[in-house]
Amino acid sequence: MIRRDVTDLVALGPLQPSKNIDMQLLEKQEGLITALKKPATDVEACVLVQIFGPDECYGLAWALVHFIESAPNWPIERCLQNEENEWVKTLRQRALNAGISLDDPSPTTQ
Repeated sequence: MIRRDVTDLVALGPLQPSKNIDMQLLEKQEGLITALKKPATDVEACVLVQIFGPDECYGLAWALVHFIESAPNWPIERCLQNEENEWVKTLRQRALNAGISLDDPSPTTQ
């Protein structure tokens, strides 16, 4: 299940680079991100991983990280395949730092 706030956020596209910001879009994204209620569903977490931009976007990326990590079966390895994205790398590293192997075939990482 995906809640409306999440679908609305995804519809706005990726988080913007901080150096080239559209303030109206930033305000919409900020409003939706701050309205997200934890925990994320597994599906929401996987969808939201796809909207990370190239930088922190004034802290919104970190707020997204914390929301994504609240999903009950996080980390979900299939959602963390885009290793070209710095935020996906960050999520993978945070899982490893927590002692969670992403190569583990257990149901929580499938």
